[in-house]
Amino acid sequence: MAKDGFFSKLKESLVKTKNNFSGKIDQLINYSGVYDDDFFEELEEILILADLGVETTQEIIKNTREKIAKENLKSKDSVKNAIKEIIAEMISHEQDTSYEYPMVILVVGVNGVGKTTSIAKLANIFKKDGKKVLLAAGDTFRAAAVEQITIWAERLGVDLIKNDNGADPAAVIFDALQAGKARGSDVVICDTAGRLHNKDNLMKELSKINRVIENEKDYFTQYNFLVLDSTSGNNAVNQAKVFHEATKLDGIILTKLDGTSKGGIVIPIKVQLNIPIRYIGVGEQMDDLQEFDAGSFVEALF
Repeated sequence: MAKDGFFSKLKESLVKTKNNFSGKIDQLINYSGVYDDDFFEELEEILILADLGVETTQEIIKNTREKIAKENLKSKDSVKNAIKEIIAEMISHEQDTSYEYPMVILVVGVNGVGKTTSIAKLANIFKKDGKKVLLAAGDTFRAAAVEQITIWAERLGVDLIKNDNGADPAAVIFDALQAGKARGSDVVICDTAGRLHNKDNLMKELSKINRVIENEKDYFTQYNFLVLDSTSGNNAVNQAKVFHEATKLDGIILTKLDGTSKGGIVIPIKVQLNIPIRYIGVGEQMDDLQEFDAGSFVEALF
């Protein structure tokens, strides 16, 4: 998808968030005209109701106060731009987003966030880039997950390693890595279980899988990505904390931006956890997963 086309799609996807977030900020700025304690109290309420969380909200308020005072901002546009710039700075990152091949991507996340579909979309991105992709059906406890990833592998024309339902997930990942080496795969993408209500078992399982991948570190570079459903708002931050403790995350794939008024969740994820958003999903089509760009996101948000 061309960049202009994706930006248009991003703007459409963020309409609900925009109305809930920057639309209310616009109203506040237009009706206030004075940037006093009452103004900042109302701004704080808007940000918290938009699921930015207390910590992130306080940082935005503090930085906005300082910027308005330091630059003696008076006009409505300058105040709006100040808030926009502050948020853009908070979510941008200098991190290198290139990859070292051959690599393995471990994809984690709770059930229902769009994990398996995101894996298919990731595989599509790498395949279009000319990479040889292999998928590993590591969510062996949910029969539908294995069936789903099998269908995607066939549609995309990529290799798949799977085992019987209920098989040891770490064993599936082990087989996938051996197959990846034997077949000269550039990218091995591993699905995992997402039963967060069995948190201890799930985290032990992830630790075991990580040890299997660690044994191949001389061959594969490992990346751990968490899939989050942006409609879950602040709950997404809590999920990220749990998974980040279990398996150090290298990035987040944020799905369902097109169906939420809580797209601002991007901001607390970056501020509180300092985990970069790597990809965002803005629709159901195969090409609707794209690399995250902070500048484009903030432009679309405002």
